[in-house]
Amino acid sequence: MCTLEKRGNLFFLTLTGDGQHRINPNIIGELLTLLSQVKAQATVGSALITQGQGKFFSNGFDLDWAQAAGSKQGVSERMLHMVESFKPLVAAFLSLPMPTVASLTGHAAAAGFVLALCHDYIVMRRDRGVLYMSEVDIGLTMPDYFNALFREKIGDASARRDILLRGVKMKADEAVKRGVVQAAYDGEAEVRAASVRMAEELGKRKWNGEVYAEIRKGLFSQLSAIVGLGLKTIATPKL
Repeated sequence: MCTLEKRGNLFFLTLTGDGQHRINPNIIGELLTLLSQVKAQATVGSALITQGQGKFFSNGFDLDWAQAAGSKQGVSERMLHMVESFKPLVAAFLSLPMPTVASLTGHAAAAGFVLALCHDYIVMRRDRGVLYMSEVDIGLTMPDYFNALFREKIGDASARRDILLRGVKMKADEAVKRGVVQAAYDGEAEVRAASVRMAEELGKRKWNGEVYAEIRKGLFSQLSAIVGLGLKTIATPKL
C-alpha cells in the first residue's frame, strides 16, 4: 500500500496502486512505520515528498471498512478507531525533522485532504484533482484536531468556511489564490518535477532538523497540543 524510497537527501513516500488510497488502520500503521524510518535516517539537508499513484492522492477514511462492521454501533466504533489512529500520524508529520512536500496529482478528500495539509507545502495538479471536505455533505462531524489543523494551516477564514461549511470542491488555481496550496502545475510530470525542485531547494538550506520540527510545532501550537506534542527549547545556535 505504501513504499519509501531515498534518493540522495530526498525521501519519497508513495501511496501505491490505482485505487482511492483509503485510510484505514492498516495503511495508518504502514505510514507510521515508514515515517519512523524517515526520522531515523534523517540528516542535515533531508526533505520528504509524499505522493499518490493514480487518480487519487487519498479519498479519506475507509468507509467500506467501517460499514463492514455490520451494525450501527460497530460502524461508529470503527469510525472512532480510525479517527483516533490517525491522530498519531498527524503528530508524526508535525515532528518530522525536515521540510515536507505533498505532491498532489489527483484528488485529496476528507482525511486525505487532512493528510496533505499535514505537510509544510502542497503542490497540486491543475488539470485534474480537487480538494474536498465531504463531512458536511455526508453528515459527519470533525474531530478537534481536524478543526485545529484547518484553523492553523489555512489563514483565510472565508476559504475555511467554503471548504468546511459549503463542501466546495476546490481546484488547483483557486486553492493557490486562497492560500490553501503553494503551487499548481499542468500534468503529472510537471507536478512531480516541481515537488522535487521545491524539496531540493528546501534541503539546500541545511537547517537543523530538530530545530525545524520544534519551530513547526510551535507555529501550529494548538494542533500540536491536541495531538499530544510538547515543545522544547533548543539553545545551541549554528555559528
